[in-house]
Amino acid sequence: MKLPKNREYAQTGGLLMRDKVDILKKQRGEAGFTLVELLIVLAILAILVAVVLPNFTGLLGKSQTTASSAELNIVQTAVDAKMAADGLATTTAISTATTDMTTASGGFGLYPAYMRSTATKGTYTVTTDGTVSQVSTGY
Repeated sequence: MKLPKNREYAQTGGLLMRDKVDILKKQRGEAGFTLVELLIVLAILAILVAVVLPNFTGLLGKSQTTASSAELNIVQTAVDAKMAADGLATTTAISTATTDMTTASGGFGLYPAYMRSTATKGTYTVTTDGTVSQVSTGY
């Protein structure tokens, strides 16, 4: 291979000046992302959030409904167990909605023998025949 014998070649340490300029252009062009590329990624992320967010909020609402239904079943089962253990056909009606599962302030009197917690998330009433009604879910 025959090398050019000019001053430009000798001054650049073995590379022609135009070769050095080409290398510098390539290096500068690969330094990062362009604004258009970043905006495209941002638009894709926004579309994904728009699709996923309604599904997530729907799941949250469904889980709260399921939790309140489960709590009603727990309270009803505890009232039934208490009535069976005490041999009662009727019980004292609680017409004021309460979260209190102790005997204090007119509560159900289910804690600690029939329930593990002293209060519930929702509010409940009970009729004389032991039917529990959920007044509010607490959510």
